[in-house]
Amino acid sequence: MRTWIEHRDATLALVEPLPAIEVGLADALGTVLAQGVVTDAPLPRWDNSAMDGYAVRYADVAGATAADPVVLPVVADLPAGTPERPFLAPGRAARIMTGAPVPDGADTIVPVELTDAGTAVVRIDEAPPIGRHVRHAGDDAAAGDLVVATGTLLGPAQVAAVASVGRARVLVHRRPRVAVVSTGDELVPPGEPVRHGTLPDSNSWLLAAAVTEAGGEAVRLGPTSDDPQALLALLHGLDDGSLHGPVDLVITSGGVSVGAFDVVKAALRDEPGVEFVPVAVQPGKPQGLGRLRGGTPLCALPGNPVSSFVSFELFVRPALLRLRGLADVHRPTATALVDDGWRTPPGRAQVMPVRFAPGEPPHVQRATPGGSGSHLVARLALADGLALVPADVEQVDPGDQVTVLRLCP
Repeated sequence: MRTWIEHRDATLALVEPLPAIEVGLADALGTVLAQGVVTDAPLPRWDNSAMDGYAVRYADVAGATAADPVVLPVVADLPAGTPERPFLAPGRAARIMTGAPVPDGADTIVPVELTDAGTAVVRIDEAPPIGRHVRHAGDDAAAGDLVVATGTLLGPAQVAAVASVGRARVLVHRRPRVAVVSTGDELVPPGEPVRHGTLPDSNSWLLAAAVTEAGGEAVRLGPTSDDPQALLALLHGLDDGSLHGPVDLVITSGGVSVGAFDVVKAALRDEPGVEFVPVAVQPGKPQGLGRLRGGTPLCALPGNPVSSFVSFELFVRPALLRLRGLADVHRPTATALVDDGWRTPPGRAQVMPVRFAPGEPPHVQRATPGGSGSHLVARLALADGLALVPADVEQVDPGDQVTVLRLCP
C-alpha cells in the first residue's frame, strides 16, 4: 500500500509544464509566465514629479519662510505627458503636475500647498529639502533588469509590471484542459427527479469547479452509465481528441474500489499504462493512475464526494499546477490546535475536513461533526481546511496540534 505522499509524487511524475503560447495582456491574468520579462529602458524613463507644484532650483528657495517668502517668475507650465523639455534657468520656476518630466536645471519640487499657486509669478512660503518629490529615472528598475521572472503567476500587479515596460504580449504556459467524468447508474443530473436508489450527481460539479479554481479549463462530462465498453469508448475519444477536442488530463470519479460494478476498473483492466492501487489514506484509499494509450494522463478517483474532493486536493491539484508551469504546487499549511477530538483509522493517514475557529493561535474544529465519512458532502461546504493526521497517530485529542492544508487564503 502506498503512502499518500508516494501517490502524490507518482501523480506529479505523469506531468510536465504545458508548452508556451503567446497571449496579449488582456488574456494573461491567471497564467504562468514561461519567459521572464526584462525592461530595455529605465523605469521611470526620466526624472518626473511626485507632486503637483513647482519645479525649482533648491538654491533659489532654500531660505523661504512664510515671513520671508521667495517670489519667482513662472516660465513654463508642464502637465503630465508633455513633450516639452525646457531648461530652467536660475531664479525661475516651472509649474508642474504629478508625473510630468522634471525640466533640466531643476532639482526640487515645491508642493503647491507651500505656495500661493500663482501662474505667472509664484510665492513660495516654505522650501522642502533638496531633491524632495523628484522621482529619478531608474528608481523602479534599471535598463536590463528582470521585472517579472519565469514561472511567476500573473496577477494584477504582475500584469501591470509587464505593461509598465511597454510589453503588449507575453509567453505563458497555456491553461490545462481537463476532462471530468463522473460514473454511476445511480447518478442523475441536478434538477432532474430523484427516484428511490438514485442521487444527484455532485462529483462532476465538484471536480469541474476544483479544476477551474486551480486555473484549468474543465470539460465536464457525466454522469455516465456503468457500462465498461461505453466508458472505454468515451475515454479513448478523450485520449485521441476525437471527442470534445484535445485534453491534457482526464479525471474520473467512482468505480475504482473492489465492488462488483466498479466500472472504471472494469473498463481499464486491459490498459497497460493504468494501475489501480490502495493508498494508506482515509478517505480516498482506492485510486487509479496512469496514462491512456495515446499518452493522456488519467487520475481515477473514488466516487464518494468527500473522497473525491480529498483525492483531488492531495493528488490532482498539484499535478494541475505543475501543468500550468508553477514550481510551488502545494497548498499553504498552518499549524493549529484541535478544539474537538476524533478517532483515526489504524495504519492510514487521515484527512479531516475542518474549519478554523476565531482567535489566536489558530484553532480548528471538525467541519463534519459526525466523523470523516466520505459521503458527507453537504457538511464539506463548511470546511476551509484539511487536517493531515499521520498514520501513526491513533487518536486526536482536544488541544493536540495538527497540520492543516488551507483551502482558503
